Order: sequence, then C-alpha cells, then structure tokens
Amino acid sequence: MSVGDAVEKHSLRSGVPCMNHKCVKCCLETRMPLSRFDIDRILELGHRREDFAVKAGKEWRLRNRFGRCVFLSEDECTIYSHRPVGCRLYPLVYDGDAGRAVMHRLCPYRHEFEVRKDDVTILIKQLERLESI
Repeated sequence: MSVGDAVEKHSLRSGVPCMNHKCVKCCLETRMPLSRFDIDRILELGHRREDFAVKAGKEWRLRNRFGRCVFLSEDECTIYSHRPVGCRLYPLVYDGDAGRAVMHRLCPYRHEFEVRKDDVTILIKQLERLESI
C-alpha cells in the first residue's frame, strides 16, 4: 500500500483492526462502564458480578486484575462474543466537552474503523442505560 492509498475500513463491532494488530491497549487499565444489560449478559455466562465488576461511585465498571481487564487472557478477550456494549463500540466514545461521539485518541488504529450512524445511536442508548442504573 502506498502513501496515497486509502486504509480499508472495518465496522466497529468487527474488531478486525484489533485482531490484525494483536492490540489490547484498550483492555489495559480499563474503566469501561457496565450497564445492567452488560452485567446480566455476563452473569448468564456463569461469572459472578464481584469477579468482573467493581462499583465506582454510582456506576459499575469492568474490573482490572494486575492492570488488565479480568477477561483479557494472554492477548484476547475470553468473552469476546458477549463483551460489554462499550467494548463492542470502542474506540467510539462520547466526548462530553464536545457534546458528540468521537474516536478515542488512545486507540492507535482508530483510523481503520468505520463509524456508522447506528453505532452512534447505540452509543447514545448505552449512555442512557448507564444513567438509569
């Protein structure tokens, strides 16, 4: 691919850039908020809430163990097909200061993702779920 070539874009939920680059940067020191929907889905897998979630103020977040998400094995998510909505949408995040959805600067491969209108809609719905906990 030459300098002028466009980068192939992938849907957010595909995780293709993450897998292609073996990137787990967003799983390190995660502060990913969890909705009731996320928690219930993970509980149905047989996990105990205290093993994967931690209360931070009024919200629940994914727990870290040794600086890594509890579901991160060597280099992959052990609950990938059941991961929280925020993980599915990442690197799309809501920037409260800007008042809009943006691609998170932490993600080194954010330019390889395509954001669709329904992704933003799902993100807004997730924020509403988080506020209702």
